[in-house]
Amino acid sequence: MGGINISVSLAILVITIIISVLGFNNPTLQAKLLHNPFLANKNKEYYRLLSSGFIHNGLSHLGFNMLTFFFFGGVVEQVYVQNYGDVWGSVIFLGVYLVAIVISDLPTFFKYKDMPAYSSLGASGGVSAIVFASILFQPTNDLFLLLIPIPIPAFILGTVYVIYSYYQSKNSSDNINHSAHLYGAVAGFVISAILIPSSVSDFFVQLSNYRLPF
Repeated sequence: MGGINISVSLAILVITIIISVLGFNNPTLQAKLLHNPFLANKNKEYYRLLSSGFIHNGLSHLGFNMLTFFFFGGVVEQVYVQNYGDVWGSVIFLGVYLVAIVISDLPTFFKYKDMPAYSSLGASGGVSAIVFASILFQPTNDLFLLLIPIPIPAFILGTVYVIYSYYQSKNSSDNINHSAHLYGAVAGFVISAILIPSSVSDFFVQLSNYRLPF
């Protein structure tokens, strides 16, 4: 990997950690940055659709998102670099991540823009986008879930994830923005397919050649 693409991935990671930690100790800052559809709509504070992706609700929330991003971000960025070159590949990777955060928040913006009490935060939409871009590029790679020492092919895990997120977005009352996970995942997969069309045929070739290990 070149120095540029490594620095972009690390920059996202470091900036998110810094802003999140600052938010832990500064409720006013966190309130200013979180995704509150009512305030975004009333005060035209549309920046919240993006800024909310850089703050988190505690260390476990931050740690899970950033650990996931750490494992997948560099892989996906490298694919963009291979297709667009060091500079543009990294710039496009950054754009995909940021756009996915905004897209993932749009459904809740329209759903809750008249409800002052609703708010959400976290990088889950952007991180889901990067995970699913990775699934597009490498669908048969084995992934491991925490506490489950069994390798699961990426495309199977991705399918289960989408079904779970869709179900939870319709039926959950746990205050987690599951629709952001779902729409972020779809955004990452679709945008990457558009930007790198050859990845679509490669995706199906890899699936057609896949054989279960038992």
